[in-house]
Amino acid sequence: MAPLSIQDTVGIPETNWNNFKYDFASIFGGVGYSYTRPLHWKGKQWGTFGAIVGGTTLLYLFDKETSQFAIRQKEGIPLFVRDYGNEFGSPQYNYMFTGGFYVVGLLSKNEKLRRTGVLLISSATSAGLLQQLAKSVVGRARPESGKTKDTFDPFTADKKFHSFPSGHAILAFTNAYAIAKQFRNPWIKAGIYTVGLVPGISRLWDGKHWLTDVALGIAISIFTVESIDRYLDYRYNEKYNQKTKKVSWNLNFAPSRLGITARF
Repeated sequence: MAPLSIQDTVGIPETNWNNFKYDFASIFGGVGYSYTRPLHWKGKQWGTFGAIVGGTTLLYLFDKETSQFAIRQKEGIPLFVRDYGNEFGSPQYNYMFTGGFYVVGLLSKNEKLRRTGVLLISSATSAGLLQQLAKSVVGRARPESGKTKDTFDPFTADKKFHSFPSGHAILAFTNAYAIAKQFRNPWIKAGIYTVGLVPGISRLWDGKHWLTDVALGIAISIFTVESIDRYLDYRYNEKYNQKTKKVSWNLNFAPSRLGITARF
């Protein structure tokens, strides 16, 4: 006999419509949960937050050099890679992908795919709204504007001052990080992470963002997915946090070198 789903335990029969309503509530619940997590942080979480702030501040010192280096590499990057980077990190393609992923899980009655679809949509929504607000509040000039990395114009409608953080980096890596949770093989995870990093890096090639914009976007993605995933543990039988290795991320940088290392 198949185990009861969480919906069954609260008297909700397994139909596509009921599953959709349950998942829709899970999406909004996950978004709200991610925004309130800082209220419950303890010493370790605040230590991680401090490390991210410190790391971003350190990378800020090299923003000009890394931006110039990245822009010089653009012509040597294959066109299909650049096109993928520009398109996949955009909101319209993101929701086409995440929505399609969820629909497949819903119609096939596959709870693992449904939960992953919910994780994708709620994480992209949470992180996407946050980055839109941050871009307006911070008002940092993009490299292509011709302004320096220290130029800010908060609350302006001018898109040339919506650099921090990178929306492409956030949406693309949020998807990659959420999907990678379905796999335990570290090589598969690394491959998915690499694909998810391309849109953020492509924004460096195009002069749309500074290194700190992309780095913080990746950090936001990881935090958002992890927090919502824990919320979904209470909503679904499928759990991705059990018997899985934690991943630690390290940024390696120099004026002529940029790398991101994941330790499994």
